[in-house]
Amino acid sequence: MTRVLIVDDAMFMRKTIKRILEGNGYDVVAEAENGYQAISLFEQHRPDIISLDITMPELDGLETLQKLRQINPKVKVVMVTAVGQEKLVREAIKLGAASFLVKPFNEVQLINAFHSISKREED
Repeated sequence: MTRVLIVDDAMFMRKTIKRILEGNGYDVVAEAENGYQAISLFEQHRPDIISLDITMPELDGLETLQKLRQINPKVKVVMVTAVGQEKLVREAIKLGAASFLVKPFNEVQLINAFHSISKREED
């Protein structure tokens, strides 16, 4: 079972992503509300995939992605962003994000993003 860490400063978004992923066979091992928590929980749980919001206080998603990739260059990250942040998405892809989602997204889009990463791991 694919293990997931969800990182978003909005509790509603974390709960929504968790409900969708768990309903589709993913194991959500932890949730973080900021980048510092994400790094700590990543080291503790070593998830297979991370759902990472770009816009967060304290340590944003791009900075968090850089730090996570320093810990493990092969970390698989789905960046989650709001409409109109295309520049940040391009930066995230350059920094090594495996995929991205634009809010608002639906269940199919979320599962497709995670499934495409899971399939790459199997190949």
